[in-house]
Amino acid sequence: MILPIYGYGQPVLKKQTQEVDPAYPALEELITNMWETMYNAHGVGLAGPQVGLALRIFLVDTEQVKDDEKLDFGIKKVFLNAEILEEEGEPWSYEEGCLSIPDIRGEVERLPAIRIRYQDERFAWHEETYAGLNARVIQHEYDHIEGVLFTEKLKPLKRRLIKKKLEMIRTGQVQSDYKMRFAVRIG
Repeated sequence: MILPIYGYGQPVLKKQTQEVDPAYPALEELITNMWETMYNAHGVGLAGPQVGLALRIFLVDTEQVKDDEKLDFGIKKVFLNAEILEEEGEPWSYEEGCLSIPDIRGEVERLPAIRIRYQDERFAWHEETYAGLNARVIQHEYDHIEGVLFTEKLKPLKRRLIKKKLEMIRTGQVQSDYKMRFAVRIG
């Protein structure tokens, strides 16, 4: 089932997220719905808050863009209860966008390598290292479970330039190719 993606201004996007417990009801169904929602919106990642759930869950699929982005390998994974343990390297800029903030893109600086600890959908623990675009997508989705949006990482001038567009998204005055839920609906 395709879920609505919560747009900029929805309080859940800024909430403290809770760990996902093995007893969480219908977790497998939630994960299936999140994959379907992400692919329907042509995304490479999706986090719990983006579908209205203040949970520490996100999905990443960079396999679908590995040829376009010239990646050595892509990843397709579910991350539960993740914690980034380390970020390193020289900051690099890359233009990011977000399904919760349609039609806005901007250069975001991130460190190129991360070490992350997380549980998979069977609640087995993993500790892995990622670099490049794989690391960036994980960092972007991880920010969601920390209540941080990519727009907060833009340079001050860019933030000022998009302020009106953000308000239009918050009030539902935006078109998207996928189902969305907005904080306020005008008209």
